[in-house]
Amino acid sequence: MAGIYIHIPFCKQACHYCDFHFSTNMKKKSQMVEALCNEIFLRKNEFKGENIRTIYFGGGTPSVLSVSEIEQLVNSVYENYRVISDPEITLEANPDDLNNIAISELNKSPINRLSIGVQSFFEEDLKLMNRAHNAQEAQNCILTARSYFDNISIDLIYGIPGMSDERWKSNIEKALSFDVPHISSYALTVEPKTALKKFIEKGIVEDVDDEVAQRHFQILNETLTNAGYSCYEISNFGKPGYFSKNNTAYWQQKRYIGIGPSAHSYNGEQRGWNINNNSKYIESIEKNKVPIEVETLSTTDKYNEYVMTGLRTIWGVSLLRIKEDFGVNYRDYLISQAQKYIDEHLLFVDDDKLMTTNKGKFLADGIASHLFMLNLS
Repeated sequence: MAGIYIHIPFCKQACHYCDFHFSTNMKKKSQMVEALCNEIFLRKNEFKGENIRTIYFGGGTPSVLSVSEIEQLVNSVYENYRVISDPEITLEANPDDLNNIAISELNKSPINRLSIGVQSFFEEDLKLMNRAHNAQEAQNCILTARSYFDNISIDLIYGIPGMSDERWKSNIEKALSFDVPHISSYALTVEPKTALKKFIEKGIVEDVDDEVAQRHFQILNETLTNAGYSCYEISNFGKPGYFSKNNTAYWQQKRYIGIGPSAHSYNGEQRGWNINNNSKYIESIEKNKVPIEVETLSTTDKYNEYVMTGLRTIWGVSLLRIKEDFGVNYRDYLISQAQKYIDEHLLFVDDDKLMTTNKGKFLADGIASHLFMLNLS
């Protein structure tokens, strides 16, 4: 089973914290859709004979596409790949794009899962992040979407400067009131070359606080767990039967093709990434050449990636798999490096799986970096 990710590199306006590849100039949208369809065709032999289980529209803001453009892209996938009978087809969408008419039309399209970028239900947070929607639009679009779609996820951001624990709790409670089956939640990070970074440097906005973010995560984890959600990956909480198949495949290191400028691909042996320039991407595709760079992963690269992804999930890192796939030296190294964190009650071993404790979950990426193999002589 494999997945296809389609990157839609357009947004109405730039969020202050975002460093993903996008353009606010929509003039080349039609050309881009044609180029995406052509890339889908050009890469049809990469997963020959393999079933496609998920199609994911990410961005950018995929909801700037018309339903006909979405259908054109989905049809291209069906024409060039073997798709299972009931694939998960997700569209990331912003609340300001999801009025009643738009949601009704999407319901008639192949899209069967919506991922709604709410981020916060409070105006002050939305303004700080320069989101294109307001709090009322966020609530209205979820209510409308719930009447058309069963499989809905909403995004929330925590650790926002000035966000109190009480406001964060209110955000979570508001999300729970809509009874959505999936919630993705991320700590606000300050990326280089973003407006947020400049505002912090100039003292216009206070810096993010890691201790606040960690506290917000603990509140999130405890509240959603008590409400019947599973934290199947640090940033993803789902009710039974509603784990994102796309997200799960990524964290379980399944194969996927990334279509579009800046999109990444993985085939088990190599990682690839497309050029992150819209004009150059279109020009290259028009010449029937996919503008992709490829890196072949070493055994150590694969070990490091498995440790990093495994620790973030409820499936953990299998010590048996480490031994079988990478060798006994890697397993012994992992156990010796992990002992410090086991002693500190940040990691534990259960049924041959190395996993994070609740206390260690938020710190998983940092812990994983200390378990990486740098050089095996």
